[in-house]
Amino acid sequence: MSISGALFIGNERVATSETFFALNPTTGERLDPGFSSAGATHVAAACERAWAAFHVYREIDVESRARFLETIADRLLGLGDALLERAHAETALPLARLTGERARTANQLRLFADELRKGHWLGLRVDPAQPDRKPLPRPDLRQRKIPLGPVAVFGASNFPLAFSVAGGDTAAALAAGCPVIVKGHSAHPGTAELVAQAVSAAVQDCELPDAMNSLLNGSGSVVGAALV
Repeated sequence: MSISGALFIGNERVATSETFFALNPTTGERLDPGFSSAGATHVAAACERAWAAFHVYREIDVESRARFLETIADRLLGLGDALLERAHAETALPLARLTGERARTANQLRLFADELRKGHWLGLRVDPAQPDRKPLPRPDLRQRKIPLGPVAVFGASNFPLAFSVAGGDTAAALAAGCPVIVKGHSAHPGTAELVAQAVSAAVQDCELPDAMNSLLNGSGSVVGAALV
């Protein structure tokens, strides 16, 4: 997969006039391409689309969510050496370390898929009805955990895979039924885009709402401030 430098707002790719570049921390070399910087309007658009996707995704059955997470893991591994090489160029982390982190990232997604199928996370509680209670009968009372809405994820500088676009925070949010908007870390935007492409492909594979994931880049504080 090639790297475009565009923002991912759902399934739409958006280029902006303000750009920044990743740097090879070993050589100081500028790494192409330039990456578009998002503004407050882009954040608002991503949030609006994520809310629309949420109202559909929250009702999707548990098995479909689990398959989605597993598909992301498959797509992530399917990126092959290109992902590791780009992450190495942007972070200078050893390829062996990145290989292990990629496996960890995929395993996190599969772990959440397994937990989804077990159902413990629902926290189901049922208090039986008391029709003969005096002075008034009581209906049964039921409780379960439900998703609350889109989640903002901030990529970490030192874990470009395990705490980034498809990392543990993203896996937890998607497992719970919540779309994700990722603020990519400016140190490794190419790595983030490759993973975002894998997630987007998984969304299409599973026929889910287009705005399940967005990736917004920026070297300053604009995106983060707008998200929170």
